[in-house]
Amino acid sequence: MLKLVAQPHFSTRAMLSALTATALLSVSSLSSAIPFLNKNLPTDKDAELSVGVNVMAVKSAYDLEDSTEVRVLPGIFYDNNRIYARGAQAGAYLINDGVNQLSAYAQLAGNSFDPDDANGALQGLDERKLSAEAGISYQRRTPIGAFRGQFATDVLDESGGNTGRLTYLAKITRNKLTVYPSIGFEYHDAAYNEYYYGVSEEESAETGVAAYKSNSSLNPYVSVSANYDFNDKWAGFANQSVSYVPNEQYDSPMVDSRTEASTTLGLLYKF
Repeated sequence: MLKLVAQPHFSTRAMLSALTATALLSVSSLSSAIPFLNKNLPTDKDAELSVGVNVMAVKSAYDLEDSTEVRVLPGIFYDNNRIYARGAQAGAYLINDGVNQLSAYAQLAGNSFDPDDANGALQGLDERKLSAEAGISYQRRTPIGAFRGQFATDVLDESGGNTGRLTYLAKITRNKLTVYPSIGFEYHDAAYNEYYYGVSEEESAETGVAAYKSNSSLNPYVSVSANYDFNDKWAGFANQSVSYVPNEQYDSPMVDSRTEASTTLGLLYKF
């Protein structure tokens, strides 16, 4: 049933989603319309497309019978200085002059909680689902590495929350091996944490699990990615990341670990 509303309400999520979509659709036209964007790197017509498969082992902080979940996901890597794809993230550059990168992006995001896999009374809670987010990213390359800031919002409205990231990234190359260590903080607002870690009064009454209301949080994390070129056509990919679970999430009765971690191994074919 369609409901007409006299006065529209513009949320942060709706505004950021609209801005992201506009940026993704208008990068090429803006490059010619705005003079300073002409300093952007030219489109790399020889950009390499890598496609493959990733096997990811995810250790959740949730109180589950088996806290490690194995996922098999497609892997796509491509960057022609205008658009890019990096695993589960795809975006378009508004600014990309070799030092500064401003881009709009979309990616899979959030967490997942399946009550059927939970312990005890947690099996009576509602499911928490993965979502997708759209956002804006700015990266500055320096002689000592790159610094990146990101802000995104849940476009599928699972949590209705916003996230942010501040990251330092480095690149180390030795012959056919390239390693990318990074460290930073991830911000989750109260809406995000309430959906993934909160327990409502209704859920508490039905299950006996203590009600819990969360606030915004800051999660420190470290990550190391590596890419090894076996030959001109095949490459291997690996990633290990660990995130610390702060009190705003750890104090939830749904959680029983101070860390979340993921390990990824992949094989890529280069076109």
